[in-house]
Amino acid sequence: MTLLAHVNPDADALGSALALGLALHRRGVTARVSFGMPADVPESLRGLDVAGLVVPAAEIPQAARLLVALDTGSKSRLGQLADRVNATAEAGGSVLVVDHHASNTFYGTHHLVDETAEATAVLVMALLDELGWALDADIARCVYAGLVTDTSSFRRARPDTHRLAARLIEAGADPTATARELLDTHPFAFLQMLATVLDRAVLEPDAAGGRGLVYTSVHLDDLVGVRLEEVESVVDVVRTTAEAEVAAVLKQSAADSWTGSLRAAGAVDVRAAAEQFGGGGHRLAAGFSAVGELEDILVKLRDALRDPVLLASG
Repeated sequence: MTLLAHVNPDADALGSALALGLALHRRGVTARVSFGMPADVPESLRGLDVAGLVVPAAEIPQAARLLVALDTGSKSRLGQLADRVNATAEAGGSVLVVDHHASNTFYGTHHLVDETAEATAVLVMALLDELGWALDADIARCVYAGLVTDTSSFRRARPDTHRLAARLIEAGADPTATARELLDTHPFAFLQMLATVLDRAVLEPDAAGGRGLVYTSVHLDDLVGVRLEEVESVVDVVRTTAEAEVAAVLKQSAADSWTGSLRAAGAVDVRAAAEQFGGGGHRLAAGFSAVGELEDILVKLRDALRDPVLLASG
């Protein structure tokens, strides 16, 4: 069985894939977990793969009897592994999509998609419960990691999610160790990069319909000695700006290629802005890719936020 996470997997994507993979592995099923890029598991997530289920993308067969794509809203988010979806379906296999993104394109043959779920890990846990499969410490750790990242350390978690977290802790998940591995351990180079990037930050109080926009950029020269997942965490610092409803971090991936991370405090639907670039995500956390000069991308971003889509609470 093949289980795929999206490119540049976070703890929800890889944790969900490994939780399901471990449950299958415990029952004698050969399960392969992979993702399109990068080549290696992000350092902060390596402790989740206790059974060595993650394999390089090149080792994933072209077609499988069952392929499961987790936390991946569209086929393109699978990167170089996207062709496995059609190949599996054309060979008579099944493609199960398990996801919580409202922008999911329903590209499988079967779907477990619920945009009200706070993490894909919640859906994986519900699936394991439906199957009557026992929860152990290793599976609990993977599911818990997904909850931590996709609820902003439970700041956006409903009561049911807190109850699930308690159940996972009782099963053996270690909250302190998980937070340290995912969020609280960085090399010194991260601090140097962060200082440089924050020095570029710009606050535009009148942007985003007068609710405020704060943004900065991460350039290729900033990335020496810094892991990809640490660059992804920059937006979590920028979004703490009290004067801005929307935070944006533009990260350079090539000379004229950028990826953008958007966050909202609670009033603006940043997914709608990301969709203007062909991206997507969640209402309060979204992303996109863009090609061009940084200033041109920022102009388009301001335009996308000029009359923002407001959430009910906004």
